[in-house]
Amino acid sequence: MIAVETLYDAAARSGLLQEAIWVPDTGPVVATWVEFRAPDASILDGIGMSTDYAMRYPATWLVGLKRGDTLKIGGVTYRIRSIMAVGDGAENRASLSRT
Repeated sequence: MIAVETLYDAAARSGLLQEAIWVPDTGPVVATWVEFRAPDASILDGIGMSTDYAMRYPATWLVGLKRGDTLKIGGVTYRIRSIMAVGDGAENRASLSRT
């Protein structure tokens, strides 16, 4: 079985992900790659449309990220509205609000 981190690494190298920068309350700045969705963005290869800001990422990459935290994606600041585990818990999906 392939680890979700390996898939995200390959997607990042292929230019499919965006960099997210998080400054936690304690500890160093964390820069990582996330799947980012903006309102009205085409998803599932044009089959559907996203209705809110959201990101998906391996659960091991942003350990400690919580509701109310902020991070930057593409130079824009977003606040975490909620975080939930996806599937077996190896990935998280976070709903975002643009600040």
